[in-house]
Amino acid sequence: MEPAATTNSGNPLRKIIHIDMDAFYASVEQRDFPQYRGKPIAVGGSPTGRGVVATASYEARKYGVKSAMSSAKAIQLCPQLIFVRPRFDVYKTVSSQIRDIFRRYTDIIEPLSLDEAFLDVTVDKQQIGSAMDIAGRIKAAIRDELHLTASAGVSVNKFVAKIASDINKPDGITFIGPSKVETFINNLPVEKFFGVGRVTAAKMQRMQLFTGADLKKLTEDELVRHFGKTGRFFYQIVRGIDDRQVQPHRETKSLGPEDTFTKDLTEMEDMYAELERIGETVCTRLEKKQLKGRTLTLKVKFADFTQLTRNYSFLHPVGDLNTITGTAIELLNKLEMQGKAVRLLGISLSNFGEREVVRRPGYPEQLELFPLT
Repeated sequence: MEPAATTNSGNPLRKIIHIDMDAFYASVEQRDFPQYRGKPIAVGGSPTGRGVVATASYEARKYGVKSAMSSAKAIQLCPQLIFVRPRFDVYKTVSSQIRDIFRRYTDIIEPLSLDEAFLDVTVDKQQIGSAMDIAGRIKAAIRDELHLTASAGVSVNKFVAKIASDINKPDGITFIGPSKVETFINNLPVEKFFGVGRVTAAKMQRMQLFTGADLKKLTEDELVRHFGKTGRFFYQIVRGIDDRQVQPHRETKSLGPEDTFTKDLTEMEDMYAELERIGETVCTRLEKKQLKGRTLTLKVKFADFTQLTRNYSFLHPVGDLNTITGTAIELLNKLEMQGKAVRLLGISLSNFGEREVVRRPGYPEQLELFPLT
């Protein structure tokens, strides 16, 4: 009998599907309200220019409108943009219906948020065998029963499956088989690696590192020296090594790094750059644990050792770099710095899961993501 196929780390091959709903909140609104169909809409934000866009329809995305963008910027890009108040009770109900579809095929489901999840179908309930077939059936059920579309990535590990689900959006399906993983990662631009933002991407490009193949040329020690602990993650991933299991239950309470600077920071631009770098580390850690959180905390310690923290509570779990760094910068901008030099900055994410945040009117440290006006 031939031995079972294995990954680069020697473990048996798995069949992993990453399902990502297409413009989920906006698509639900367009499904439920015919007047929004075919038009550029943004869930969240405000026509007055206050607030932040949670999700934009694909009609709006053609103009450059995207999630985590300020309403003012969105209006500038698309003056005819229609702002829609979020209905999280509805989104949660639809998300539960999507999970019911998943459970027809496997109970090994790891939700990342209301609109995306990993599924391990190495052994599936209906004994279909083909992960691509299962992904296709799930997409068809979501379309036929819920009148929404989803994109799917299918591969042997979480990292590749998640990236694959974004390749043919919307309503796409992408399979990266075991024989294609190495080539896929070799050709993957460094900015596509989770947690690589503008600062790290620019640093990599200055080092003539443009693709996964370029990263693979460096030793683990070299990657750690240039990129800190994240370098170990890069070293494993570029070799196709990602043995993280699909985990239905998670217990992490909070996550986030902080840095004390060798020289106190006095320029806001320097602080912004540091927050983006710290945000990249946060995103990498979130990706490793497959978490998203609803509460972001900014920590600032000044040269005189006084310290402030500020919190931002989202209405839905987040984990993307733009949202995390943009929120941290907005919190920093709202502080009364009074010319103080900064010796430490930190960003942490907590409150993991999907419960809707309860607003507390007048709470001084909570920003307004979706204004009522």
